[in-house]
Amino acid sequence: MKPALIIALLGWVIAANAANPGAPEAGWSRDPASGCQFLPPRSLPSGPTYWIGACPSGKADGLGVLRRRDGADAGEVFYGELKDGVPVIGVIDTARGNQGGLIAGRWKDGDLATREDSVWQDNTDAFTAASKAAQAASAVFKAQNNEASARYYAQQAKMLDEQMDR
Repeated sequence: MKPALIIALLGWVIAANAANPGAPEAGWSRDPASGCQFLPPRSLPSGPTYWIGACPSGKADGLGVLRRRDGADAGEVFYGELKDGVPVIGVIDTARGNQGGLIAGRWKDGDLATREDSVWQDNTDAFTAASKAAQAASAVFKAQNNEASARYYAQQAKMLDEQMDR
């Protein structure tokens, strides 16, 4: 290949990447408001999803909430911990109206990865993380003087905490 052609191709690749910096990796999503990237759990339906939590280096990290939205309507939600944008442990609330429920456990590569020999402990740890994540979301909204959302997430934290057998 001629050096001029190689340089031209290299320039095209650099220009293409510059035109779309930070495009999510395959399978990843981006919060439409903040641009924060994450790998949504596969049990969470696809669609606009918002991250309430820290976003160092452009990826969701730590305790927080992934909230699906359909226009003005709130949808399914993941409460838990993400590491570098990937869910680690938590709970998905699939409730819509009178249908749905809670999916709890450890997550790996977007899939529920709880083993049969650790279901009880993983569920306990997942609900603990989820309750803390909802409390963290409540604190975010309280700091923004959004009392209604702060109260909602505080109630969710209590509901998640009550799911554990103690």
